[in-house]
Amino acid sequence: MPFPHINPVAIQIGPLAVHWYGLAYVVGILGWWQYSLWLTKKFPLVDRKMVDDYLVWAVVGVIVGGRLGYVFFYNFQKYLANPLEIVQVWKGGMAFHGGLLGVVIATAIYTYRKGIHFLNFSDLACCGVPIGLLFGRIANFINGELYGRITSTFWGIVFPQGGHYPRHPSQLYEGFLEGFVLFFILAYGAFFTRWPHRRGLLTGVFLTGYGMARIFAECYREPDSFLGYFAGFLTMGQILSFPVLAFGLFLIIRAVLREENA
Repeated sequence: MPFPHINPVAIQIGPLAVHWYGLAYVVGILGWWQYSLWLTKKFPLVDRKMVDDYLVWAVVGVIVGGRLGYVFFYNFQKYLANPLEIVQVWKGGMAFHGGLLGVVIATAIYTYRKGIHFLNFSDLACCGVPIGLLFGRIANFINGELYGRITSTFWGIVFPQGGHYPRHPSQLYEGFLEGFVLFFILAYGAFFTRWPHRRGLLTGVFLTGYGMARIFAECYREPDSFLGYFAGFLTMGQILSFPVLAFGLFLIIRAVLREENA
């Protein structure tokens, strides 16, 4: 299948250009915010004001953590030689695992300052994260980046930057698994079960679900050319996702074995 050429610039007003990737961040963050406000009625220990106050912390954590994660996990030598490029985020280069770490640090500081239990707040906060993941992967597809490995399947796509061979649209695989599937699993847990009353359970489900989805999707995604494979078959995305998966399983087991917190 030919790549559906879509202008990476979503809105152009004179010299001002709004790219789909930047728009995905805005829509993802606003979507998370509104959904989290709605979810507060299901979480007895978190209220709407806490979500409102936390929004700026989340934005800073995502952007700073995502950028530094890409710098240190994926292209450290390049940025070591050109440190001024670290702040040039408009050129691209964000990493989910770095963004996750940035949000964890921001959440830890915020909850400590407010006297809120970290896991009580993160259980609500993680439920809306798949919204941002979905829009982010769609933007990756529109940009023709992070494409998959060569395939003979009929839905393979010839990406402009991927040579002349059809490749897996791995961005859409990730968007489906990390976005749609994980969102509905967490929504089911939040609205139809007692999961919000077991501290850390929803956080554990999110981390486990993301780790599994990312490890699976990486089997179809072309690794970055400047990194390649580790140990002959592992990608950087998989290596970073195994600890996420392991910690998620730990939180699930811990939550199930403990008494309900509210």
